[in-house]
Amino acid sequence: MDDNKHRLQRVSVPDIDTILGTPLKVLDDGFVRVVDYLGTDQSIVQAARVSYGAGTKHTQEDRGLIRYLMRHRHTTPFEMCEIKLHVRAPMDAWRQWIRHRTANINEYSTRYSVAIDASQRTDPAEWRQQAASNRQGSEGFLDVETGRQLSQREFELQESARTVYRERLEAGVAREQARKDLPLSTYTEAYWKTDLHNLLHFLKLRMDVAAQFEIRSYAQAIGYQIVSKWCPITWEAFLDYSVHSVSFSRLELQILAAIGAGKKEQAIAAAEGFGWLKYENGSLKHNRERAEFEEKLAGLKLAVPWRS
Repeated sequence: MDDNKHRLQRVSVPDIDTILGTPLKVLDDGFVRVVDYLGTDQSIVQAARVSYGAGTKHTQEDRGLIRYLMRHRHTTPFEMCEIKLHVRAPMDAWRQWIRHRTANINEYSTRYSVAIDASQRTDPAEWRQQAASNRQGSEGFLDVETGRQLSQREFELQESARTVYRERLEAGVAREQARKDLPLSTYTEAYWKTDLHNLLHFLKLRMDVAAQFEIRSYAQAIGYQIVSKWCPITWEAFLDYSVHSVSFSRLELQILAAIGAGKKEQAIAAAEGFGWLKYENGSLKHNRERAEFEEKLAGLKLAVPWRS
């Protein structure tokens, strides 16, 4: 047997190879870069067909299969692709990042090493206001003059915390204790390895407009600058069937059917039956499920029956 004839070659993606190890800037002093990767769109096709070698010879067939897998949520073939990233992010964003417990992680240790001497700083025009209807979100911005004052105070706070930290180290305080008052804006670094299926789940949540701006910036960099080049067919399917798609519950479909049939009163009756249309002092009480459905109707350019 000719061993060379049956020898498998490592798959590679030229567009990713050109940025391998190159830091992609995020925020003011953060970055994300590809350290290594395994698999391509072809690996997903190969796994789905449980075959060896090159698989189908037609790119269009590969695209159709990947889109089918994404559309019907057959996720295991996407787990055949893995990627390892080196990231530098503020600690508050990193705390949200590691809530995704499906990756292999090794983070820079401020117990063994001196903390990274960098903190994320906020531009005066980028101080966000607390959202009125979302306790964990923001909406709009403070005026720039107020922002200048806040940015100056931020700088003073970060410099003061860093000075105290250095003084503790110079006094002989253990690194594990000296670090305890460093602000969450301090940058940390980590290696983060995950498979494509779990990476797409991460991106689905963290690229969303409701995600915090800081971690959304990292997710967008990973998605649009890395995954789109690494597995372009999968990325296209992900955008079509996940990011830019809308799902409807059984209740919502019932109302949609009534709207489509021109039966406004039936749609209203269904919403009332679901407990969506409760009033207080002549006004509709807030109902999160109803509000989300109204947003979907607006996206479809359909009138809300109980508001028209």
